[in-house]
This record gives sequence, C-alpha cells and structure tokens, in this order.
Amino acid sequence: MSGRDERIYQEAAALWRELHGDAAPAPTDAETLLQMITVSLPDVSYDRLCSPYLRPATITGPKIEAQRRTA
Repeated sequence: MSGRDERIYQEAAALWRELHGDAAPAPTDAETLLQMITVSLPDVSYDRLCSPYLRPATITGPKIEAQRRTA
C-alpha cells in the first residue's frame, strides 16, 4: 500500500471509529471501508441554494432562479 493509500485508509478507519465506537473491520481497504460507511447513511437531498448559511450575495445562478428568489 502506498503512503497516500495508507493515509486514506487511516482517515477512513478514524471515521469508522467515530461512527461505530469500535475498530474498523479487517482486513479491508479504504475504498471498501468507505463503502461500508456510506451505505448506511440516509438518502437526503441537499440544496445548497436553500442553505441558511450562505449569504444571498454568494449565490449565483441563471437569471430565472434569481427572479424566482426575488419574487
């Protein structure tokens, strides 16, 4: 495993420990581990344009969208 792959695996294993409270299952690689983590996540939609954390000045889009927001 290359140094980069090892670092990615270590990050994935740390994420697993945070989410599950125990050691990551072994033997596995980072890709498999990340798939195991993400398969259990709920399917939620994320609309960045509706985020309360963005200022209106930082949101850009087609003129149609801009007209709809101001209407």
